[in-house]
Amino acid sequence: MRIFHLSAECYPIAKVGGLADVVGALPKYQNLAGLRAAVVMPFYNRKFVHENEFDTVFQGATLLGTRRLFFEILKEKTDKLGFELYLVKIPGLLDRENVYSYPDEKEQFIAFQICFLDWINWSGQTPDLVHCHDHHSGLVPFMMYHSNLYRRLAHIPTIFTIHNGQYHGAFGWEKLNYLPEIDFYKTGLLDWNGGINPLASAVKCCWKYTTVSPSYLQELSVNSNGLEYLFYVERDKGVGIINGIDTDVWNPETDPMLPENFATATVTKGKQKNKEILCERFALSADKPLIAFIGRLVSEKGSDLLPAAIERSIKEHGDKVNFLILGAGETATETSLNLLKKLHPQNVNVFIGYDESLAHLIYAGADFLLMPSRVEPCGLNQMYSMRYGTMPMVRSTGGLKDTVIDFGEEGGYGIRFEEVSVDDICVSVTRAVVLYKDSRKMQTLRKRMMALDFSWDRSAKEYINLYESLIPKI
Repeated sequence: MRIFHLSAECYPIAKVGGLADVVGALPKYQNLAGLRAAVVMPFYNRKFVHENEFDTVFQGATLLGTRRLFFEILKEKTDKLGFELYLVKIPGLLDRENVYSYPDEKEQFIAFQICFLDWINWSGQTPDLVHCHDHHSGLVPFMMYHSNLYRRLAHIPTIFTIHNGQYHGAFGWEKLNYLPEIDFYKTGLLDWNGGINPLASAVKCCWKYTTVSPSYLQELSVNSNGLEYLFYVERDKGVGIINGIDTDVWNPETDPMLPENFATATVTKGKQKNKEILCERFALSADKPLIAFIGRLVSEKGSDLLPAAIERSIKEHGDKVNFLILGAGETATETSLNLLKKLHPQNVNVFIGYDESLAHLIYAGADFLLMPSRVEPCGLNQMYSMRYGTMPMVRSTGGLKDTVIDFGEEGGYGIRFEEVSVDDICVSVTRAVVLYKDSRKMQTLRKRMMALDFSWDRSAKEYINLYESLIPKI
């Protein structure tokens, strides 16, 4: 079974968020299960492409409106990532360093999709299925089924995975001429709220759409930035499949980024050693419970509540709890957190930015990971933390709800709270501080977390079953 995954991100080539982790792992595990899965993504002028060798497997020219574009398809020679990797390179458009935030971003991703379709169409390839990820590839199903140029591909099933339904990639009708030879009677399949909406179009046109957790599938019909009615109408087309994690990369026994590796049997000693090194680096005491936050400092993640929640928790618990923040985002939140660091240097430290090796060390060395998200389609951080014996403290939403059971319930292992509020966060901090004092219970819960299976083996099989249910329809 030949599958193409289309994505704007893929770890380790280019990562901005969890999308990269998923696309960098799912195809590898699908290949291990017997598929032939490949990733197609834009070319980025980054470290990975300079350190690896690529073959040019296709060259062509296409039109973006009246603009003629020359493009190349580059293939990584060794398949070292566990799958075939193809990069779409367009001089002057898809050959830059950053993934997002260019003024012509819409043109970048429209061109990326057109070049992919031109490549497989002109080279005579007929994949069994095309799997699109987020709005950056959301126009592909429409073009495959409703563009005269790609009639040869119209029978191929498409699946569209929504990693975050808050971002649609919408643009105005003045850019309609960018799309090649479409059936103008079908333009309603592009429309939402008076504009062209790639995410909405993908949901309308794909054979099936998936979300990255079952709970998020339900939540989209009540919170999807204006597409609620669409998800309600198309609900029978949706399937919720929880993401997995790459257990080869996220393995405390072999992780090269950890100063002290450990297994379930040695979790107490191993975590303490990593905690001591982490706390020494950030001038915090290793004798107190350490609550960490890793992620973007944006409203979606509830990070705007962190300064007030941390301030109140320190007042309530005195010198009995420490906080460590790793992330970047909204300036006001960054400023407030840095101020807390100055006011409470013995209890708070902040690293503005992102550092992959530091993230691994925090997962290994922290006692608790706080995730007060307003929206969390799946969440991978809580799965990483549990793999490393760090208890997640999560708001009950999306994938957090699906993967974390409160330790107060039978078989539980985490801390869950209902509201995105300073009050609920502070109550959870109090529960964490009390639990930390019970070292025997902490050890039991850590071992329970580490024994959970969040690997991609399970999730990859669910996707394969979905593929197989569609392909016989050809």
